[in-house]
Amino acid sequence: MSTDAGDVRKDSRWHVVGASVRGGSHHKNGQPCQDAHSWRVLPNGGVVVAVADGAGSSTLSQIGSARAALSSVEWVYEMIGTNTPSTDDEWRDLLKVAMQTAHESVLTAASMRKVTPRDLATTLIVTIAMPNIVVSAQVGDGASVVMTDAQNLIAVTAPQRGEFANETTFFTSPNYLDIVQIGIWRGAVKGMAALSDGLQLLALRMPEASPHPAFFAPLFRVVADSEDLMETQEQLHNFLRSDRIQHRADDDLTLVLGILHSPEA
Repeated sequence: MSTDAGDVRKDSRWHVVGASVRGGSHHKNGQPCQDAHSWRVLPNGGVVVAVADGAGSSTLSQIGSARAALSSVEWVYEMIGTNTPSTDDEWRDLLKVAMQTAHESVLTAASMRKVTPRDLATTLIVTIAMPNIVVSAQVGDGASVVMTDAQNLIAVTAPQRGEFANETTFFTSPNYLDIVQIGIWRGAVKGMAALSDGLQLLALRMPEASPHPAFFAPLFRVVADSEDLMETQEQLHNFLRSDRIQHRADDDLTLVLGILHSPEA
């Protein structure tokens, strides 16, 4: 890992909002929201975001998703500091260790509760966005998206299916490092997003998993124009809880959006 921050602008500012809400099926069945998310702005001009989707069939998956999201973000925040990786291999190594740290945290939580890791089954996406690069590691469904400075939308990672249709591979599986998907995109970054699988049919054109501009563009615009991020975050909660979304997405829903502002903005 290089100690040289290179062309990272330390005075860049990220505006980030995120929300996790129960889906329609969980309302009907009296289940809690099993999605979780976490994010932190990094000292080197970047932001780290994690999105986790607990398995609906697992009894304590909301604990697994929360532990995975929080521990991965906190590890990246503590480790990256002002020491920014410079090569693709360094970024891959950083992401893999972040996933390992989160995996161990979930296993510890299972051991403390005297249950199996399968009881805390979850997916996990960890995304780090800088002014000139977005990197992401993913096990399971959902997606990580970058908005370029030209406002083009590109999927950095995409939904990951198992061997059979409708089969999700979970981050708590013993072979998670063998199947982890790592994406690296370099260029001028304007925004980023990470979402759980509850939104992917609305947010992505399938099966190619390309980001849908009609979904993302208005949301990015709201965050970019926001003068009160707490109010904007509440608007995001209300959007995900709205009938127009809930009627089209039965699963729990998580969306994190970040916009990179110049210091003068």
